[in-house]
Amino acid sequence: MSASPTSPSRRTVLTGTGAGVLAAGLPSVVARAADTPPLGEYDVVVVGSGASGMTAALTAAGRGLSVLVVEKAPTFGGSAARSGAGIWLPNNSVILGAGVPDTPEKAAAYLAAVVGPGVPASRQQAFLSNGPRMLDFVMAHSPLKFRFMDGYSDYYPNLPGGLPNGRSIEPDQIDGNVLGAELAHLNSAYLPVPAGMVVFSQDYKWLNLAAVSAKGLTVSTECLARGAAAAACGQKPLTMGQALATGLRAGLLRAGVPVWLNCPLVELVQEGGAVTGVVVEKGGARGVVRARRGVVIGSGGFEHNAEMRARYQQQPIGTQWSVGAKENTGDGIRAGERAGAALALMDDAWWGPSIPLPGEPYFCLAERTLPGGLMVNAAGARFVNEAAPYSDVVHVMYEKDRGTPGSHIPAWLIVDQNYRDKYLFKDVLPTFAFPDSWYEAGAAKKAWSWDALAGQIGVPAAALRATLNRFNAQAWSGNDPDFHRGDTAYDHYYTDPGVHPNSCLAPVWAPPFYAFRIVPGDLGTKGGIVTDARARALREDGAVIRGLWAAGNASAAVMGHSYAGAGSTIGPAMTFGYVAASDIADA
Repeated sequence: MSASPTSPSRRTVLTGTGAGVLAAGLPSVVARAADTPPLGEYDVVVVGSGASGMTAALTAAGRGLSVLVVEKAPTFGGSAARSGAGIWLPNNSVILGAGVPDTPEKAAAYLAAVVGPGVPASRQQAFLSNGPRMLDFVMAHSPLKFRFMDGYSDYYPNLPGGLPNGRSIEPDQIDGNVLGAELAHLNSAYLPVPAGMVVFSQDYKWLNLAAVSAKGLTVSTECLARGAAAAACGQKPLTMGQALATGLRAGLLRAGVPVWLNCPLVELVQEGGAVTGVVVEKGGARGVVRARRGVVIGSGGFEHNAEMRARYQQQPIGTQWSVGAKENTGDGIRAGERAGAALALMDDAWWGPSIPLPGEPYFCLAERTLPGGLMVNAAGARFVNEAAPYSDVVHVMYEKDRGTPGSHIPAWLIVDQNYRDKYLFKDVLPTFAFPDSWYEAGAAKKAWSWDALAGQIGVPAAALRATLNRFNAQAWSGNDPDFHRGDTAYDHYYTDPGVHPNSCLAPVWAPPFYAFRIVPGDLGTKGGIVTDARARALREDGAVIRGLWAAGNASAAVMGHSYAGAGSTIGPAMTFGYVAASDIADA
């Protein structure tokens, strides 16, 4: 649907902090707003073209509203396009169709146990009840289809309602040709799929094991066969985040929803205490887009804003350790705050132990979980279950580092040559040498003895020897009484089923030995605008800011300080984008 131009009117553009600017009614502010030329008028303006923003726009358009998406980046898809695109969504039609024994009661019990009392029950229920509806709506209004990630356990399967076989789904393969020329504007993947292959997120578990597992070899062959079949049909096969972003964008194209790239949000516009539009920068000039029904902020977190991270989060912290989209600098969060919105969870992120490789950090999943490796602190001692959910590992790093800075950040992941001969590490094949640049950057170390490795990473040699001796004895027995590695189904997901008696544990004994610097990386921040069960932005006193909704990493996460399962970022982001647009349409 196209926009109809609107004549300039008296608007208040917030330029200060909080609602005080609006109350003050400063003439200079109003004059600046009046001088800002109009760029159009829509029922709904969505800020951001990630998973939450595009789902909100697709929903609004499907409900018959005129919609505009404004995107700061020169590409669409945001962090979602870069991701593995796991989606944690209890009781959705895909997992129920696959025979997953989920129920609303199980899901509610599990989510409550995971997030605790810090997240209102109404928001938890809004996510659980609307998630399945959202997924069915997206499949009906876009070319997207989804697959169950069979066996990818909930992160806390031992909690009430937890499912050891998981609830996560991921996008099915999609042909990028569906976008035509628009495909050139898709944000790039964090880890590109190897050329000639079609790889799903769930396949990586087995690709890691291709050198030692018959199933791993079979999955590798299947990935190559899919790639060959797609090439024979002239397709541009996409999976994971690339598929998700492509499918949502294709739905918007079908619905006639414009997406303005290179169009950052400058401010929200308020009239009579309600948000009525946005000021954006388009083509090098600022202009106002009016929103007759509402504005949805889905602009992502603030992971690449050094000032905000320093202000809200524990040190050490760095924008260079995040794999979130580089344009995520908190623009929507800050604009919401200036409009009077309360903020929460600003100290937290979707953490994960990461290796600060040159150019870009590497977010460790399988590498710290596979048997034959362990993590140590500056004292040369283990301090965590290495196979625990990635956010938990970083929470432990920060908690233990708080009392003695430098004691746990950085930490070190240590493996041996036996490990290297068996498993893929990032994209380095088994037995292959790591790039020299890793060593030159200090991200990797290599030595032919435990003592020499201790010297390279700056830990006491005697302490490291004692740690490795104890760890190896426990690995041989298959039992980790210190940190309980291998006690849950989740611990065993990224492991080697050919290793016994515990697929998580193997001794570290074969030289040379390798150590990798581990820092608190993240997929993005999880703090932002406080919203209610209808995704409406709230003030500090709980009052609703009329005309303003928020979803995704621009809002305070429904997961609180925890992480229920693979896709706990994207599942709620899409769901609350759907909720926001539905609430606007229902008004």
